[in-house]
Amino acid sequence: MKLSFSAADEAFRAEAAAWLDENLSGDFANVRFRGGPGDEHSVVEERKAWESRLYEGGWACIGWPEAHGGRGATIEQQVIFNEEYARAGGPGRMGHIGETLTGPTLIAFGSEEQKARYLPGILRGEDFWCQGYSEPNAGSDLANVKTKAVFDEASQQWRITGQKVWTSLAHESQYCFVIARTDPASVGHKGLGFFLMTLDQPGVEIRPIQQLTGTSEFNEVFFDEAVCDAADIVGAPGDGWKVAMGLLGFERGVSTLGQQMLFQNEFDEIIRIARENGTAQDPVIRQRIADAHVGLRIMRFNSMRMLSGGGDDGTLQKEAMIYKLYWATWHRNLGKLAMDVLGAESEIIEEGPYQLNRLQSMYLFTRSDTIYGGTNQIQRNIIAERALGMPREPRG
Repeated sequence: MKLSFSAADEAFRAEAAAWLDENLSGDFANVRFRGGPGDEHSVVEERKAWESRLYEGGWACIGWPEAHGGRGATIEQQVIFNEEYARAGGPGRMGHIGETLTGPTLIAFGSEEQKARYLPGILRGEDFWCQGYSEPNAGSDLANVKTKAVFDEASQQWRITGQKVWTSLAHESQYCFVIARTDPASVGHKGLGFFLMTLDQPGVEIRPIQQLTGTSEFNEVFFDEAVCDAADIVGAPGDGWKVAMGLLGFERGVSTLGQQMLFQNEFDEIIRIARENGTAQDPVIRQRIADAHVGLRIMRFNSMRMLSGGGDDGTLQKEAMIYKLYWATWHRNLGKLAMDVLGAESEIIEEGPYQLNRLQSMYLFTRSDTIYGGTNQIQRNIIAERALGMPREPRG
């Protein structure tokens, strides 16, 4: 594992920093430091336009192979870009699901036709994607999906019926990748398909879910015989689990780098407030700030370790299995620290009826970090069973 950067890497850093400094100004000055956890509803159209600016500057999808429009950036260069992006106050990415999940999955598993159809729109910052995995009874247990896909021979299309839930930014997306059951007699991870679906069609209804923050990043998505072309299933019917696990590898992989840098911005804001209001002089608060700093550095080094041994198909080393548990717990604790640093001010809203500041929204949002994407309890089971080889938990 490399923990230092070469001269070429540092030249790359200087190029990225200069471009970000120049472009996060003017029309994009108001997007700086916006769009993080609990703030995803802010300046949405401007952040979509920012995705196109990244493409124009050659900074979109930098980890993609050059053959697909990327820079073929190394892991070290991707770390550097995300570090500089955070330092410059780059906004939460509207296109991150397309760039870091859909795109790499299609490059690894998709057909040439699928790559040609979908990758350019992601690259240009024109097409936005959401993730259709979780269902009311299939959250942490993804193999329990009930959404069904039936192939219509007459139209040569799949007809998808079912419900997805906790679908981030579905109301701002044109496309959704959906896990559905192609074999009605199958159980568990067998008989699944991975579908690329257009959301703007009859038979698709998106219902925003109001959260504790008063905003609606998450959605329910209902499919009532919504159609998907035969060419838009990734792999063959029955390959859905393999493709889904590859995508989750990308989710646990490079896509985490940008997330960490947003954490750094939140942490820096907490330190600034602690210095201003005097809570930094409280020895207990100082210790918790120091612990948070150490935890964030450990997170960064562990990311570089787990990414250095990954494959192009999303496979990661066993060490990667600790990552979700680690960052979710750290971020939840950071939210608590933020409220304690704010003190009584944490109980006061900026304006009615329910206008929260960034740290208040972050705190409320972090309550969900240890639940979505697999609860902490599920993560511990995964570590025990898959990483350590311990006996499987009895399941009734």
